[in-house]
Amino acid sequence: MKAVAAWSVRFWPIVVPVVGIVLLVAVWNVPFGPVLITVVSIVLAGTVLAAVQHAEVVAHKVGEPFGSLVLAVAVTVIEVALIVTLMTSGKDAGTLARDTVFSAVMITMNGIVGLSLLLGASRRGTTSFNAEGTGAALATVTALATLTLVLPTFTETAGPQFSPGQLVFAAIASVALYAMFVFTQTVAHRDFFLPVKSNGRPHDEDSHAEAPSTRTAVVSVVLLLVALVAVVGLSKLESPSIERGIAAIGFPQSFVGVVIALLVLLPEGISAAKAAARNRVQTSLNLALGSAMASIGLTIPSIAIASIWLTGPLLLGLGASQIVLLILTVIVSVLTVVPGRATRLQGGVHLVLFAAFIFLAIVP
Repeated sequence: MKAVAAWSVRFWPIVVPVVGIVLLVAVWNVPFGPVLITVVSIVLAGTVLAAVQHAEVVAHKVGEPFGSLVLAVAVTVIEVALIVTLMTSGKDAGTLARDTVFSAVMITMNGIVGLSLLLGASRRGTTSFNAEGTGAALATVTALATLTLVLPTFTETAGPQFSPGQLVFAAIASVALYAMFVFTQTVAHRDFFLPVKSNGRPHDEDSHAEAPSTRTAVVSVVLLLVALVAVVGLSKLESPSIERGIAAIGFPQSFVGVVIALLVLLPEGISAAKAAARNRVQTSLNLALGSAMASIGLTIPSIAIASIWLTGPLLLGLGASQIVLLILTVIVSVLTVVPGRATRLQGGVHLVLFAAFIFLAIVP
């Protein structure tokens, strides 16, 4: 029994993504019943967890902050693919894109950040991070969110949307901001994004552990890609069931965007929580803010390109309550980041804001 248990622990991240792909091919055109929905949901959850495992192996191999960047981009690929596939299936393209991206921002900046700060400070009372790197990430996220989600509400175009020229500018600006941040994070000021010791100095969090071999890392990259394909495909198959379930319990249809964002950010949330529990809160913040940044900086340009051949308006502008939540989140985040350390209180404040977002998404 012990041998079987050890084998399953070692090989399940390899087996589950393959099972996900096989299941995806087998049930692609099969009508869904309760049993099949349950099976797909279980395999989907397992595939997401396997993706986390492989992303962590790759992250350990390349080191921080490259590891956080790998997982952020991987998660954004899932998000873009889900939004585009749902757009092509006849859903309200503009509303879905806006709701999903805004949900991702709220989940990362309040849910993941709040949980990470709470876990990081739970044993020691306070937790430290690099204010220079985290502040740079926060500034970039704020600029991206304002340019792409707030500004459309106040343009002279009819409805909360950009004109074609404005959309092109927003897409180019998003890519430029994201590219500048990646250069800063990985080349110009890499030390700003490394975890900090108790004395406040940066260090590489993986220096104490042996990095995986190149072969292991390559296998994990391949399996990560397989897992991402399986997650996107299985989520696509699950989406009608999600929409029916949301309608059945009386939630607004915009809550679909929240569910999609929660699903695709599950790997980030798990990895960030693990890092925070090991007192690597800087890694958690890199993951959270990096995902928020990638969600806007890569998703909006991709959706802008997709809108060329998709019908319907691309409604990106937030409503009044959403703008208030975003402004409050930015203000609280600035106050959290500036000191370079936080207590359980700051984590709790962010989690309350996350709860407010979920509540207002259910009861607009």
